[in-house]
Amino acid sequence: MAGVVAAFGVASAAHAQSTVTLYGVIDTGLDFASNVNGQRLWQEASGVSAGSRWGVRGSEDLGGGLSAVFDLESGFDSTNGALGSSLAFSRNAFVGLASATAGTVTLGRQWDPVVDLLEPYSLNSQYGGWYFSHPNDMDNLDNGFAVSNAVKYTSPKIGGFTGEALYSFGGKPGQFSNDSAWSAAGAWTGGSFSAGVGYLRVNDPETAIQSYQNGDGYTNAVYGSYLQNARSQNIFVAGLSYQVNAFKFMGNFSDVDFQQGDAGQDVKFQNYEIASTFAATSQLNLGAGFTYTDGRDHATGQEPWYEQLNLSAEYELSKRTAVYVLAALQKAGGGAVAQIAGFNPSSNDKQLVTRIGLRHSF
Repeated sequence: MAGVVAAFGVASAAHAQSTVTLYGVIDTGLDFASNVNGQRLWQEASGVSAGSRWGVRGSEDLGGGLSAVFDLESGFDSTNGALGSSLAFSRNAFVGLASATAGTVTLGRQWDPVVDLLEPYSLNSQYGGWYFSHPNDMDNLDNGFAVSNAVKYTSPKIGGFTGEALYSFGGKPGQFSNDSAWSAAGAWTGGSFSAGVGYLRVNDPETAIQSYQNGDGYTNAVYGSYLQNARSQNIFVAGLSYQVNAFKFMGNFSDVDFQQGDAGQDVKFQNYEIASTFAATSQLNLGAGFTYTDGRDHATGQEPWYEQLNLSAEYELSKRTAVYVLAALQKAGGGAVAQIAGFNPSSNDKQLVTRIGLRHSF
């Protein structure tokens, strides 16, 4: 920590005003799924279009342009009050130092640079949440997991460019790389155009992160067994967006490699997404997107694929409260069954999910 302080320069001894903010989101709705393990499903679910959460964030002016910052953020299930991932602060728990000229260094549990800078190029970031993510959020573009034991640097914005880098310590005695992770990403915005690229590697993902693991009555039929066996999960993402009046057009590509995921051989997936949002009025927002995913298991030669159509409509009752409806339809092939993120797999190659929800922010 002393080295971090030295890198930013010596702060003034005078302490200025501190700020602490309580914030949160409550997102609850009713879902229908056409086929879950061969049965229709009606359910009430929490945190889909935006994760239900509460948090406390703050900063203290240390003088000389340097500030101390922190964020404690906990996910929860608004249908029953349960904690997200059984952790007190499942989403974020970090402290750091921020400088307007030198950037920000944070330590603790936090989102990786791919989430921070590449997720905005996906429709699930705008509307739809995890139901709109690429199959079971295999590339973490819907922030399916945070990274613990992490140090992250975020650059100041220079000429429209922002960069981030992260390293997570595995904490295994004598095994420096086990359970570790690293990530880097950059994004540039100029006028109506924006583009970014990023990479994330997680070693031993079954134990290093809390993702879409099999267990507790849930089966990840897309990549669950590969996640369990993988030496590493490697994710490359590129994305772009363009704003034209009330329309915003987005596109992204991701390459996901589960290293040694099946019988010592790699299993790879590639995702291609195009999407658009439209601000029909000052209160009504519409979204539509299409994702194509193809995979290859190098051990068996199998090539599963998935196509998913996503549609949403959201009406803002106020600046903090909105009602919304969404629908996701997925078709699978290459021997795979359909599975939209958040649900157990279908018994065949198709699955339809619809939802009507209410979201309130504070």
